Amino acid sequence: MDSLVTPKLAPVEYETDVPVDYRAEGPVAWITMNRPRYHNAQNGQMTYAIDAALSRAAADDAIKVIVFGGAGKNFSAGHDIGTPGQDHHVGGERRTLWYDHTNKPGAEYNYAREQEIYLGLCRRWRDLPKPTIAMVQGACIAGGLMLAWVCDLIVASDDAFFQDPVVMMGIPGVEYFAHAYELPPRVAKEMLMLGNRMTAQRAYDLGMVNQVVPRDALAAEVRAMALRIAERPRLALALTKQAVNHVEDLAGKRSAMDAVFHMHHFAHAQNSLVDSGRVSIKAMAATNADAG
Repeated sequence: MDSLVTPKLAPVEYETDVPVDYRAEGPVAWITMNRPRYHNAQNGQMTYAIDAALSRAAADDAIKVIVFGGAGKNFSAGHDIGTPGQDHHVGGERRTLWYDHTNKPGAEYNYAREQEIYLGLCRRWRDLPKPTIAMVQGACIAGGLMLAWVCDLIVASDDAFFQDPVVMMGIPGVEYFAHAYELPPRVAKEMLMLGNRMTAQRAYDLGMVNQVVPRDALAAEVRAMALRIAERPRLALALTKQAVNHVEDLAGKRSAMDAVFHMHHFAHAQNSLVDSGRVSIKAMAATNADAG
């Protein structure tokens, strides 16, 4: 959600060469974001490492189920908007057919980048044919919601919370806009307009989360769920996932997301014209810091 028109040219300082950990345990792949110092804020390095890990699990016939989580106190504090590893101005490999953004002027810079790294990759991950389980603890903020929402199931610790406060940046929610499909419409408006934290229990009561468990039991509960799912036939699992996703899309999920993505970029352009983006980015960073 970078709302600056001119790319930041400061050198990037990655704190790790391995921002995502991959571990196979029988039929289950455990994919873990590994930037705990920054609450697993998502920079380009991490996002493409997530894609590589999911691609690896998808290609491995021994893997039946994928568990996706984050190391440390928090699942993810959202998109990287201020760490030394913030790298939105860095080019590199692309996994969709969108062209490079780094040398593009004005609003095209953000539009091309976010078509690829946010909307495009999230849709790619949602369509992965193997079941995915988001294992969420602590903060799941803004871009963190996108990572959880693309998964088929969400298991949360009792101290987890969910939040999308980006309206304070002048933007109508994150790029993968699934709010009104994950939640009742009035609750989605509440989440966005107030920007309040939603507890794991409330998310469970509203159907956004499958289970809420004590923090110290989270990994064990997810492991048991993954192993049970892994007993089912591979093709049946893939077709079941396709069937439910298809019903969501028949209900307008994909076309609605396309429409809101364009509203999102109109908001980016407005921020650039009135020069409000820099101030609101500071506010957003303060909100993310509260997650620590």
